[in-house]
Amino acid sequence: MRIGILECGPTLPDIAARHGSYSDIFAKLLAGPDRVFPSWSVYQCDLPDNPDAADAWVLTGSRYGAYEDHAFIEPLEEFIRAARTAGRPMVGICFGHQIMAQALGGHVEKFAGGWGFGLQDYAVEGLGKVSLSAIHQDQVMRAPDGAHVIASNPFCAIAGLQYGDWGLSLQPHPEFDQGLMADYLDARERANDGDPKLIAQARDGLTRPHDSARVADWLGTFLEAAPGHLMHPANHRDHDAASAPRQGHTQNG
Repeated sequence: MRIGILECGPTLPDIAARHGSYSDIFAKLLAGPDRVFPSWSVYQCDLPDNPDAADAWVLTGSRYGAYEDHAFIEPLEEFIRAARTAGRPMVGICFGHQIMAQALGGHVEKFAGGWGFGLQDYAVEGLGKVSLSAIHQDQVMRAPDGAHVIASNPFCAIAGLQYGDWGLSLQPHPEFDQGLMADYLDARERANDGDPKLIAQARDGLTRPHDSARVADWLGTFLEAAPGHLMHPANHRDHDAASAPRQGHTQNG
């Protein structure tokens, strides 16, 4: 199965040096038999030619706002709508969650309540209580018509959306396990980037149980079970290359 990763923003250099780019991080998160992970740096306006370039799609986080005036936003929204029309399943994380909602008629804005930062507990339909890292001030404030809210907490009412059997999105970061989050906090401190109180609070959460692995299994199961990638068997060319390097597009954030 080809799971295309759409990198929506650059990876912090300190994180890339230790963990790889966002595409590397998501490939590790979702690794499984017969899965390969081509990637595109969409924030640099490198987009797939069409949704059939992969069996399913993952949209990463980003430092950019979905509502900001960047050259890649409109083409990415068009691609999201095209993937839905083509039945190619899609998962969005953080910015990916927001841009999917915006592309399909929802509303995203900078939340007046400030930042969600560090380990947060969410009620997730089908999973119960889930603890994941959050790094965001932007939120989906209105879900698109037909989208079902599947995750929330008191700070973020629309922390997860499901679009039938086609799409699934989450505001928190399952790819940010304790080790990656610790390195991220170190990088923010070195750059004097962020509220020291929020960073200290986030450090306190590093010792708590974290549900990255459980949520990764859930997302992978969704992508495998969604019918879209089964509609076009002619595109299944790399199922014998699960450990092969990602092909054809930049891996750098």
